Amino acid sequence: MRSAAAHTLVVDEVHLAYDGRAMIAGLSLAIPDGAITAIIGPNACGKSTLLKGVARLLAPTAGHVTLDGRDIRSLPTRKLAAMMGLLPQQPVAPDGITVGDLVARGRYPHRGWFSLGAFGRSASDDEVVDHALTVTSTLELADRRVDELSGGQRQRVWIAMALAQEPDILLLDEPTTFLDISHQIEVLDLLHDLNTTRGTTIVMVLHDLNLAARYADHLVVMNAGAIVDSGPPHHVLTEATVRTAFGLESRIIPDPVSGSPMVVPIGRVRRGGPS
Repeated sequence: MRSAAAHTLVVDEVHLAYDGRAMIAGLSLAIPDGAITAIIGPNACGKSTLLKGVARLLAPTAGHVTLDGRDIRSLPTRKLAAMMGLLPQQPVAPDGITVGDLVARGRYPHRGWFSLGAFGRSASDDEVVDHALTVTSTLELADRRVDELSGGQRQRVWIAMALAQEPDILLLDEPTTFLDISHQIEVLDLLHDLNTTRGTTIVMVLHDLNLAARYADHLVVMNAGAIVDSGPPHHVLTEATVRTAFGLESRIIPDPVSGSPMVVPIGRVRRGGPS
């Protein structure tokens, strides 16, 4: 797979709304190039809305998102898709499509829709598709229909399609949805490897604060459509920030595996181990 190119991705005073209802007002953010950024926050705080604005799925009512200094709305669709990929929260596959054919559609920005059949793809396309299937442990599913798969299998297939696209920037909305803990770690390890080997800029929405702190270089903490704090996990994930963003009392301790900050919630239940 080719190495990712460097880009400047900036959200500048953006306002985003659904059906006339303001969700985000005047938000600004610079995405660190070549890093893993995790957007965290409580439900309905605007995380997915922000990602849709960055991905050009939701047009700002004011402000703009720029890629290398150009408003993303001015970029041709295929040109943007060659640089930026998106895995939405609930993607939908065409009826009856096989895993191999779906993943091959990730080559669209580089080849076009009419060259994606088995006789239109190049050897390099097939190599990229096979690699994406292999690293997501979906190669053995290549001939199966997507609608026959479990939720976890489908999620890995969609990630394979995103990898086959070879984007420089990859946006993922809750990529660990439907996955058990072992597959969550597998997917996050995969994204980490993609970042370190290709230099792919990763921006993902995550619910698990501790996994976000372990895997991300940069955290963006949101609440009520605004950024509470952003920066490296050690600086951002504090007891005060967790209290402000989530209304939760907690203790922050070092993760015994990675050394990253780990959130220990404080609830009403106090159960000790054997005496």
